[in-house]
Amino acid sequence: MHFFRKKELIVRRKAKNYNDPFLQPLAVAIVSAIFVALILVTGFLEIQRNENNLIAFMEDQALSTIGVLQRLTEENLKSIISVPDKKAPNLKTAAHDEASYSKQWVIEAITALAKDLDEKWKKGKINNDFLRKFAADNNFSYVGLLNAQGNSVYQSSPLQISILNKKDLVQNNRKLTTLELIAKIGERQKIGFIALRRKDNSGTVVISLDKTGSVYWILKVAGEKGMNKIGEGHGIIYMQIVNNQNKILSSVGQPAPGLNNKDFNFKEILDGKVKIASRRVDYAENKILDLAAPLLLDKKIVGVVRIGLDRRSMDKSLVENRQHIFVFMFFIVVIALLSMWLLYHDQNLHLAGIVEMERQLEKAERLSSLGQLAAGVAHEIRNPLNAISMATQRLKRDFIPADPQKAEDFQNLSGIIRDEIKRLNGIIEEFLNFSKSRRLDFCNFSITEVLQKIVNLIREEASTRGITIETTWRQSPALISMDINKLQQAFINLIKNAMESITEEGRIFITVDKEGKNYIVVKISDTGCGMTEEEIKKIFNPEYTTKEKGVGLGIPLAFEIIRGHGGDIRVTSRKGKGTTFEVILPRENVNKIS
Repeated sequence: MHFFRKKELIVRRKAKNYNDPFLQPLAVAIVSAIFVALILVTGFLEIQRNENNLIAFMEDQALSTIGVLQRLTEENLKSIISVPDKKAPNLKTAAHDEASYSKQWVIEAITALAKDLDEKWKKGKINNDFLRKFAADNNFSYVGLLNAQGNSVYQSSPLQISILNKKDLVQNNRKLTTLELIAKIGERQKIGFIALRRKDNSGTVVISLDKTGSVYWILKVAGEKGMNKIGEGHGIIYMQIVNNQNKILSSVGQPAPGLNNKDFNFKEILDGKVKIASRRVDYAENKILDLAAPLLLDKKIVGVVRIGLDRRSMDKSLVENRQHIFVFMFFIVVIALLSMWLLYHDQNLHLAGIVEMERQLEKAERLSSLGQLAAGVAHEIRNPLNAISMATQRLKRDFIPADPQKAEDFQNLSGIIRDEIKRLNGIIEEFLNFSKSRRLDFCNFSITEVLQKIVNLIREEASTRGITIETTWRQSPALISMDINKLQQAFINLIKNAMESITEEGRIFITVDKEGKNYIVVKISDTGCGMTEEEIKKIFNPEYTTKEKGVGLGIPLAFEIIRGHGGDIRVTSRKGKGTTFEVILPRENVNKIS
């Protein structure tokens, strides 16, 4: 009595522990709040980091474009400087054959301006003041309009003939023309000029530029050519080159938005203190990232490149990023709250499950004891059944009534007793086999040999019932780890089940094949009555049977044995078409049940 009181006391203490206050949700709430705060901070930092990364990426893109412009400009500058000028012959232009293609760009650009001047000259819109302003705006050292004899009509400034000797001003007792003087001065100062003569020789436009002007036009033309090549696409809305005198050398794309002192400090950029500067601008219905960076020639800063990049994709990416982060944070909060509720709910279920598990364990122990007792009782019942069977046989043999009518009734009754004893004995045998199915003794053996032995045993019985058994061994001998007797019993049960499903004539197909590298599959197909989906779900339940006699333990017993070998059974069936059992067994058992 004392032992049972102690045990009862322990159970009560455990029950008391199950009813302790549930404090975990409060802890989870605090942790969740901290976690949500960290997520918020991390989210905003991530937004800022993504924005900085996108701007840095676009700045790198702009610097790459500027690098291309610098390379093109340097190449053109070197090619122009490396080509010596010759005296210009009396042709339409003073462009030389030795000039490189890049120098030709400069000549063509200046020639286009000369043609425009000529058109204005023809219309009478030219005077010295106009040419003076024109030369200053375009960094020309001299601009002149000459008559048919080559003497100036209009000019931006007087010629610097003071650098020439008096003898250089005369040739064959003739004063040199303005065009000839320009050629002499250009040769002496090593500066070039372009002379555009009208087709009717009625006049000539002369444009001269010194070294500063050459650099200006090299930058201008090279920038325009480079920008026309690079500026197509790539998200570039506009691009400008501004020299150190704040003059726009080249421009491509849309006009750039105006600047004030607060936008870009060009002085710092020209001094090399700032590698690249950027700002966001909404201009002309465009969302632009406006960037400015120094332009270098021979490692010297000669100007500033200003590029406007389309930032709509960047803004879209940032908006999507913010949305994703906010949605993520929202779900984190929801998950945290849901986790708290689930934790509380699962804790209660867990406590109830522990109590139920104890009840089930106690019930299982009782059932186990009852099962062992039932197995012992079933075993003991076989002895009186044998005695009854022997007594029935003796009664049938030695105590037949003399009256024929009674003798026939006696024979019928004794036959019924004998058949029922046989049925009871079969039920007991099947029950005992089921209770012993978990005790397996493994060894490597051929599964095809086991199946062939079974086929040899039941072929004659099947033949008498009009059933043909066909075998196909695609894998032989198909050695696997097995308990020979138990696995043989499982296959016998499955094959007999197939035979019982065939009410008239039919066929049973047994096939052995491989499945993957490590498994053997045995297919047992019949042409019997088949099953519905509901029946397939129930066939492995020991309590389910469709037989009028027996307890329906054949398939559950087979399933227990197959599972004890680490295998599985797949069933496919169609009502009225037949059934296929697929037994999958590993070559080496890894799930032995003891």
